[in-house]
Amino acid sequence: MKIRFLLIMLGWLFVFVGQGQSLPIDKKATAQTKNLFANLQRVSNKGTMFGHQDALAYGIGWKYQPGRSDVKDVAGEYPALFGWEVGHLELNKPMSLDSVPFDKMRSFIQQAYAQGGVNTISWHLNNPVDPAKTSWDKADSTIHQLFADKTAFKRYNSWLDNLANFLKSLKGPQGEYIPIIFRPFHEHTGGWFWWGRGYAAPTEYVQLWRYTVDYLRDKKKVHNLLYAYSTDRFTSREDYLQNWPGDEYVDILGFDLYHRPESDPYNRWVADARKMVETVRDLGQEKKKVWAFTETGLEGVPFANWWTGFLLPVIQDAGLSYVMVWRNARLTHFYAPYSKHPSANSFKLFVNHPKVLFEQKIAAETMYAPVGK
Repeated sequence: MKIRFLLIMLGWLFVFVGQGQSLPIDKKATAQTKNLFANLQRVSNKGTMFGHQDALAYGIGWKYQPGRSDVKDVAGEYPALFGWEVGHLELNKPMSLDSVPFDKMRSFIQQAYAQGGVNTISWHLNNPVDPAKTSWDKADSTIHQLFADKTAFKRYNSWLDNLANFLKSLKGPQGEYIPIIFRPFHEHTGGWFWWGRGYAAPTEYVQLWRYTVDYLRDKKKVHNLLYAYSTDRFTSREDYLQNWPGDEYVDILGFDLYHRPESDPYNRWVADARKMVETVRDLGQEKKKVWAFTETGLEGVPFANWWTGFLLPVIQDAGLSYVMVWRNARLTHFYAPYSKHPSANSFKLFVNHPKVLFEQKIAAETMYAPVGK
């Protein structure tokens, strides 16, 4: 048995290290999670996966229609990556803060996995010191109070228990745990969340991040996660790394940056976003991690050529694993095109670009199989 175990471990070392790839930070990650991490690195050499938040749940003029997706309506196929939000799971509510029932979300995640797609989850949790306050209700030193207040600390642990139970309920057809890219406490370089800049010191943020990873991984035995660190706008490499939890606590380097024409004219947004892409690429290569453009978009997509004229120059040939746009909630708040939208033609050109990957290309890549299989 000892010899067999050593041979298995040597095999993993050959697959990951021998090919210049690193392992996830969770040494006990499931086989599918390890495979996904390796394939995210491998496939990024071929192109960038496209993702959409809540893509299977609803769109413009429809909700919970099996097989439906605004992206599919326009592109003829699903996105490669599917984003989900689990805010309010901590409060024992039946649906997320974006009104997606968690039972339906579980089914959508299973569908995406069965189709060969990749799932990512964000968590806009309420304030554990004052649970009546949302992520956007900012307060100084919340993280410090969380670890100093026994009641708040116990509450946060119970919230992590709820999260762990949901994550461990995500299973594939053979009972295997579905791998998830987990992106907590994002956009911390902005000042709109209680964990953000101006409300949490870098040391406090690091403490919260590490505690969360340790609790989920080591105490709750959740081994189907890849952890994504995701800033908002940043100005330099040093700025990006100010709250860095450590290489042993992050699998994916990402950032969020929305296009807001009133403050970001074309040349500035494309140039700034591209500079940030190149920074996370350089860091990802140094640290042997995956890097991604974890959240972006232009609300309403008012520019007919946005996909090929704005987004494509930012992501092209940058080794990004994926780029994800936000959800299509309603006509006053959407980020992907729908049928007959003015940007649909640009989006179709974007879809057909050889370095942009949608689900059909990803399914052929077998993201959950060992590299080389």
